[in-house]
Amino acid sequence: MRTKNRVASRERRRRILRLTKGYWGRKKNVFRHAHNQLQKGWVYAYIHRKRKKRDFRRLWIVRIGAAVRAHGLSYSQFIHKLKKAGLALNRKMLADLAVTQPSAFAALVEKVKAV
Repeated sequence: MRTKNRVASRERRRRILRLTKGYWGRKKNVFRHAHNQLQKGWVYAYIHRKRKKRDFRRLWIVRIGAAVRAHGLSYSQFIHKLKKAGLALNRKMLADLAVTQPSAFAALVEKVKAV
């Protein structure tokens, strides 16, 4: 008699169905659909982990650009002068400074303008 290892296969299916809890329609309770949707979900998760980094960089650039425009510079001019002045601050720190400490950011912009 051929053995099918019913316990392991059932556990494998149950694990997939547990992971798809909360999905809509057949995607949560029919193994084949659930498995396909779970794989697709993992692909989306992988893609969006990479995308998240792009999105944050765009947000930081927008924030810096808005803060710098108030001081009469464009974003590209500011970044160019910042590098020319030898100040090594990344966009994350600059955006945080612009939002949380506008006076410190204004002082930085004035220092960069002087160069």
